[in-house]
Amino acid sequence: MGNDLDRRDFLAGLGATLGGAALGELAVVGDAAAQDTPKGRIPETPVKFGHITIQSGPGAILGLPSLKGHTLAAEEINAAGGLLGRRKIETITADEAAGPEATVKEVKRMKLSEKIDYFSGVIAAHNQLAVGPVVEELKLLTIMTEGCIDKLFEVEVPNPHYLFGMTNILSADGVTTALAIAKAWPDVRRIAVINPDYAFGRWFQIHFDAAREKLLPASEIVSEVWAPLGTTDFNSHITKTLAAKPDIIVTSMWGGMYVAFYKQALRHGMFGKARLAGNINFGVVPQAIGKDHPEGALAGVHSNYHFTYAPAGASAANKRFVDAYQKRWNEYPSYAAEAAYTGLYLFKNAVEKANKLAGGGWPEDDAVIRQLEGLSIEAPAGVVTIRREDHRAFKDVKVGFSKNLPDYPFPVWDPERIMTIPVGQMTAPPNWPKPGKGHNDPSATVNWIKTWKKAGA
Repeated sequence: MGNDLDRRDFLAGLGATLGGAALGELAVVGDAAAQDTPKGRIPETPVKFGHITIQSGPGAILGLPSLKGHTLAAEEINAAGGLLGRRKIETITADEAAGPEATVKEVKRMKLSEKIDYFSGVIAAHNQLAVGPVVEELKLLTIMTEGCIDKLFEVEVPNPHYLFGMTNILSADGVTTALAIAKAWPDVRRIAVINPDYAFGRWFQIHFDAAREKLLPASEIVSEVWAPLGTTDFNSHITKTLAAKPDIIVTSMWGGMYVAFYKQALRHGMFGKARLAGNINFGVVPQAIGKDHPEGALAGVHSNYHFTYAPAGASAANKRFVDAYQKRWNEYPSYAAEAAYTGLYLFKNAVEKANKLAGGGWPEDDAVIRQLEGLSIEAPAGVVTIRREDHRAFKDVKVGFSKNLPDYPFPVWDPERIMTIPVGQMTAPPNWPKPGKGHNDPSATVNWIKTWKKAGA
């Protein structure tokens, strides 16, 4: 696909499947025992992982599944003998709810006092931005559950060595939301936005707006509300939004904030007057969303993973993961659980490849890093590939629409209305100039979007 893209090009891409290696050529996530006999002498001392995620407050219903996904993968790997059949995984945890400064201190404490070998986790965008440069300074190989915000890999750590991110880039999330709205509701004209007032919400809005102006040029933002992170009372925000008479409300709120918002909005009759589109509203623990959630809403999962996709039988990796997760935790997994789970299996696979290539022994960090770069694996979310250029793990972009089905006590995706899009259509190519390299746009993707044709042009 060339640089001159119009709305028809994008809409034609909906429903496409990401290309990649054939399934038979890939390691499959969850198959903990699938490895060649390790070579050389492998120490039996545990491998120490630090894992920090949101474990308290309204963000826990989005962040805590990260620890659960990591723990499930570690337990499966340990039950099969451990990494390279000898080294069990030991995990040290902490809460990131206190913010960037406290999270950075905890990472340093884990490395210097607890002597962790590797690090994983971190959910909130402002914590990602703070932790990324620190793990590089500490030379701490990191499998970050998120690592989504463009600024992390384009500005803060533009040449990562030790840092890897496990979820789709945030710019893809904003572009996907605009594209899904253009596909589902091309008549939209008046758009109201309600976002959390910190890096994640701001970054989402930048990319949503850039894509919206190209895909829905007749639309306008009629109301813009920014809610402080952790807000639970949205009555004034809802009143202001309704006064603008929007066709649709777009939000990047997540966790307990989103649940509080939609329940209060129901009392105001908001969804009888306007449609609803969220980029990460279904990213929480699935059972946190009630049956009262409006049906037909755009229900985003940060463009990453919903446990009902692919349907049972269509993906052995997903069925295995969902069954194991439900058995272990008595709940269904979220995208954060899948990202952490897949991240640990990517690490396991890279360690095995590095051991084999070196002819034996426990591999040095640089050897593992070389195997992580370009690595593809068949995961519950589909084929996941770590880009060599920037250490980001990419997968098909996915989004769905909420529906109450009899099989679940909470709304899930309408199986007839799931969109899958190759991530390369949603974000700048890896070699696109970064901010400060020939342009001063906030991200490479914003600059790339400028090359699109407007719909109807």
